[in-house]
Amino acid sequence: MVINLENVYKIYEMGDAEVHALDDVTLKIEEGEFVAIVGPSGSGKSTLMNILGCLDTPTSGKYEFEGRDVSRLNDNELAAIRNRRIGFVFQNFNLLPKLTALENVELPLMYAGKSTSFRRNRAKEVLEAVGLGQRLHHKPKELSGGQQQRVAIARALSADPSIILGDEPTGNLDTKSGREIMEILKALNKNGKTIILITHDLNIAKQAQRNVHIQDGRIVKDEKVVG
Repeated sequence: MVINLENVYKIYEMGDAEVHALDDVTLKIEEGEFVAIVGPSGSGKSTLMNILGCLDTPTSGKYEFEGRDVSRLNDNELAAIRNRRIGFVFQNFNLLPKLTALENVELPLMYAGKSTSFRRNRAKEVLEAVGLGQRLHHKPKELSGGQQQRVAIARALSADPSIILGDEPTGNLDTKSGREIMEILKALNKNGKTIILITHDLNIAKQAQRNVHIQDGRIVKDEKVVG
């Protein structure tokens, strides 16, 4: 099992009030699943994503990532999970504007201490895999939104993580580009990657194999997608 959340709460202090961003969430995700976590704005899905991605910690409850209790890990061990085991894809692409596509994709490998030749070859490989072999030396402003998101996916893939965690990855794209990004994610899933998407869009969610609906910090429905 890749993800195991048990009775997770996330409570924020807002002045004298407590806000329960997550309220007794239990969720299991197996290796190789394609799961969409669906909910409206303010439902708690972004808080859940931050916990799944080891960007934040629960107030209480247990989170096991690939069998390891996340609460027992130090900062370096958490950073290693984020850098090597999870590939993040964000709605706003989060590319560095002064770097080329190739250089953006190389960044995680540079942080991981890989050699220049390894970084360059791996970045070319994953950019070609997402259909950007002819755009290696283009900067983000020279690419369309869909192409920028492909660069972001290539960057997420560079360290060969076990999980791709997407936060509204089609949210800033037109319909055609969004469809192309979903096809890339589905192909990655067929090749063994675990894909977890955070989305408010039911049309995107129904392309996953399983939908987990969250509302007011609680999971209200967990269903297999038929079709």
